[in-house]
Amino acid sequence: MKTNPLKIVIIDNDEKLYPLYRFYFSEELSYKSVEIHTSVNKFMSHPGRTNPDIIVSEVNLTGISGIDGIQYFNKQNTPPKILMISEKCDFETIREAFKKGAHGFLTKPLTKNRFFNALDELHQHGVVLEHDIAKKIIHSFQIKTFERFSKKENQIIELLTQGYTYKMIADRFCVTPSAVNFHIQNIYVKLNVNSKAEALKKLQELEIRQLNAA
Repeated sequence: MKTNPLKIVIIDNDEKLYPLYRFYFSEELSYKSVEIHTSVNKFMSHPGRTNPDIIVSEVNLTGISGIDGIQYFNKQNTPPKILMISEKCDFETIREAFKKGAHGFLTKPLTKNRFFNALDELHQHGVVLEHDIAKKIIHSFQIKTFERFSKKENQIIELLTQGYTYKMIADRFCVTPSAVNFHIQNIYVKLNVNSKAEALKKLQELEIRQLNAA
């Protein structure tokens, strides 16, 4: 039985890409590009706006960002699947997109195969994560970072929580134990503790708070 193609709306302020998008959809039977807009505002104010099955939106848009636009996309009669696209691939942007309700994230430039593979995944499974995106998310959970500490202090904290001794940490960074001790003392001061055991307990409490706030 023949099925109607899924309706796709694209929101991208790079108008140079529009011919490419049209070319991608020109011979595609499963998906149909019904609208292309340069901003969230133009999409929302379009008089003949349809209820798309999938919205593909650039993150960096003039006016309302693609991520902030998610709340408007979800006001459709039937909320669409939302695929964010961006030239940047930093964890905070990805995290914010999914937190606001995105179902997928792709990095530009988009080849035809990557683009339609993502649409297929989104339609069939409800979510799409390419390898590089998934890798960043997994890495973010593997590395403990706390805002109050410097990059070097966070690196030392990560090793401390894995059971490394001061000497092992010094060997890992090719520095003297006294250099490591300097950073350890700074960590103790910021945590307001006096021992490794107290520090590890306080760090565990901070990590739990940080995860609950995420």
